[in-house]
Amino acid sequence: MRKHIWFIILVFVIVLITSCQKVINIDLNSASPALVITGNINDQPGPYTVSLSQTVNFSDPNSFPAVSGAFISITDNTGIIDTLVETKPGTYHTKKTTGVAGRTYNLTVIANGQTYTASSTMPQAVTFDTLIITQRVSFRNHDTILAPQAIFLDPANVANYYRFIETRNDTLLSNIHVIDDQFTNGLHIAYTVRNDTSLVRGDSVTVEMQCIDQGTYQYFNTFREASGTTNVTPSNPVSTISNNGLGYFSAHTSRYRRILVQ
Repeated sequence: MRKHIWFIILVFVIVLITSCQKVINIDLNSASPALVITGNINDQPGPYTVSLSQTVNFSDPNSFPAVSGAFISITDNTGIIDTLVETKPGTYHTKKTTGVAGRTYNLTVIANGQTYTASSTMPQAVTFDTLIITQRVSFRNHDTILAPQAIFLDPANVANYYRFIETRNDTLLSNIHVIDDQFTNGLHIAYTVRNDTSLVRGDSVTVEMQCIDQGTYQYFNTFREASGTTNVTPSNPVSTISNNGLGYFSAHTSRYRRILVQ
């Protein structure tokens, strides 16, 4: 993703160089490494995971090294304090945190001599009514393909944000699916989880519907734009981490539906 943004910036600068006839030397390796934090708490049984990695320069291999030896704690508004344990390089697990809708969770990370914080309040769960298979037109080649569709009733008089994650035949798909209820507040929503490959008979599909907070929604929505999967001008994702940290910390509910393609 960062390389994608650098590429766009580079193309823009080259256009300026061509038009102004002035030589400008660009050092794509001058940016200081940044910490990337990924943390999730849901209302299912723990433990929950926080992962740390570090960005690399443009010319380096696209592999972000894990960050070990950090101090990580999570507190909630009931007074529970949980110091996480590193179970493998860069992966830290909770010991006593419980995910409960309505609670606010505060994350503290001390790594490489810097302190990073984030906060997330877990929304109330929304019932995931039905998962069906529907037909849609592929964005890639305009063929008719099969895709899962999540159907649910959005609660009225409250702002809601949703994220959908598809697992197909035990393979987690990486596409980003987030929506809000700005124009569907209080209505039945039928959201098609769009991927460019069609389901086929015999496929097993599981869709997780997360109720997320506004900060998590903004992160994934801008990440999707930065990845070039929308028509919006790319930009860096809006991180939910302080101190110029990258990534997100999300407390969300999770509901699952599974279907077998007939």
